[in-house]
Amino acid sequence: MRTLPAGRDGLLVELGGTDEVEAFYAEVLRRTAAGEFPAARDVVPAARTVLLTGLPDPARTARELASWRVPPAPPRTGTLVRIAVRYDGPDLAEVARLWDMTPREVVATHTGTGFRVAFCGFAPGFGYLTGLGDHLRVPRREVPRTAVPAGSVALAGPYTGVYPRSSPGGWQLIGTTDAVLWDPARDPAALLAPGTRVRFTDADADADAGDGADAGDGDGDGADAPGDDGSGAERAAEDTSDVPPSGQRGAR
Repeated sequence: MRTLPAGRDGLLVELGGTDEVEAFYAEVLRRTAAGEFPAARDVVPAARTVLLTGLPDPARTARELASWRVPPAPPRTGTLVRIAVRYDGPDLAEVARLWDMTPREVVATHTGTGFRVAFCGFAPGFGYLTGLGDHLRVPRREVPRTAVPAGSVALAGPYTGVYPRSSPGGWQLIGTTDAVLWDPARDPAALLAPGTRVRFTDADADADAGDGADAGDGDGDGADAPGDDGSGAERAAEDTSDVPPSGQRGAR
């Protein structure tokens, strides 16, 4: 862990990778809730850093952080969002080739994985979701697209993401969703925040089932029945203790 000054009242904490970021982020939230750490104005995770702002004494906080022993991130809890996807992406066949699977097996793997938002960035509402094993990493496209449609579900490196608006991009596109990732008129505006758990469902399979009933999230955690918040996704009413009202800033 290394700490660097960030403005007058902030610190940028450099860590070894996404796993360490998730663990440190969870520990900051735990200690803040317990009154053991000064409340920061923003706690913003990224791929290898966590930004803390609004600290009353950044130098003292940096010295305190140097003595921390951070345990692994706790089991995945927090808000559960289910996002229905049409697995019709132009790169689905390429991902199947890279994973040595059929396209249907790619869909089964993606819908069978529990994801968590590690951090947000690139565009308002864009979350970098972790959960796929290291053996399922995929490279970015050699030639990025000049325009990726809003709602595109994509893979790159260890991450899954959903494009909240049309923008250039080099991720592998495997599907599309009607879920609204960012809506300034909604509170909160972002559907996804760091710590949010996400499950993708196969919209075509749901339609074939007829009634669209939700059979559970597959985590064995006894999730409550989901509620529709108008975003085109479903939220389960669960513990949200690890999902703070942090900003949308992060690394591209």
